[in-house]
Amino acid sequence: MKKALLLIALAATSSLVFAKPYAKSPSEVLAAAEPKDWQQLDPENILKIDLQTGPVYVALNPELAPNHVANIKALAREGFYNNLSMYRFVENFVAQGGDMSDKKVPQKGKKAVAAEFYYPTDTKLAITPINAVDGYAPRTGFRNGFAVAQNEAGTKTWMTHCVGAFAMARTNEVNSGGTEFYITLTPQRYLDKNTTVFGQLLAGMEHVQHLDRAPTKGQAYNVINAVSVLADIQGAPSFKRLKTETPIFSALIAARKNRAGDWFVDTPDHTDVCSVPVPVEMQESAD
Repeated sequence: MKKALLLIALAATSSLVFAKPYAKSPSEVLAAAEPKDWQQLDPENILKIDLQTGPVYVALNPELAPNHVANIKALAREGFYNNLSMYRFVENFVAQGGDMSDKKVPQKGKKAVAAEFYYPTDTKLAITPINAVDGYAPRTGFRNGFAVAQNEAGTKTWMTHCVGAFAMARTNEVNSGGTEFYITLTPQRYLDKNTTVFGQLLAGMEHVQHLDRAPTKGQAYNVINAVSVLADIQGAPSFKRLKTETPIFSALIAARKNRAGDWFVDTPDHTDVCSVPVPVEMQESAD
C-alpha cells in the first residue's frame, strides 16, 4: 500500500515538473497591440521596385546608412533603374539588380558611394536587445524597426542580413558599391559588415521569388520597370510597422523564444535576430 502511494506521489510530482507553463503565442501578443504601438512609415523613405512579377516595397534606413539612402533615392528619381533588370538570381542566396553592363552613367545619383558597413557613435546606441548568444556579433536586437547588431560597447551598429535585407553589392574595392543592389532570400549573416545594408523589405518577397532563375533566349530577363520613391507616387499604399522600442515588441521576442501551444514539446528559451520578423501592415490608398 505504501509503495502504491509512493508511486502515485512520484507521478504527481513528475507531472508538476514537466507541466508546460502558460505562455502567450506571437499572435496573441500581437493581438494585444494598441494603435500607439504602431509607427506610420514615412513614404519618403520607402522604395517601390516595380518588377514584371509584381511590386516590391522596401523601407530604407537613413539613420544607419544615410549616404546610401540618399543616393538610391536620387537614382530612383532620375529614372536610373527604368528598364534595367534583376540580372542575378542565386537560389537561397540573393536576387541582384541594376545595370549588368556597368556602362550606364547616373545623372544625379553617384556610381559609387563610400561604404557604410556600420554606423559609429561616440556613446552606446540604444537597441531593443535579443539577449541571446549570437555567433556574428556581441549584441543583436532592433532599432527603429530594423534588425541590427553591435559591437560590445554599442558604439558600432549595423543592419543584419536577415531575410529581405536590402543591400549594396560591390567589387573587391570596399567603396565601389553605389548602384547594384541585392535582396537576401535567406539569412546571410556572414555578409554582415562586408557590404552596406540600408533597407528591409516590407512587402513583395513573393514577387522576388517568382523571378526567372535564368535568361530565356530572345526574351528580356527580369526587367525592372521602374524604381520610385513612394512619396512621389499618387495613390500609393501606406505602411505601418510595429514599434520595436515597446513592451509589446519585447513580449514578442519572448514569445519567439518559447513557443506556446500543446504541439510544442521543447521550448529552448532562445531565438535569434533573424527569427523575429517585425510585423508590417499595408493599407491600400482610398484614391
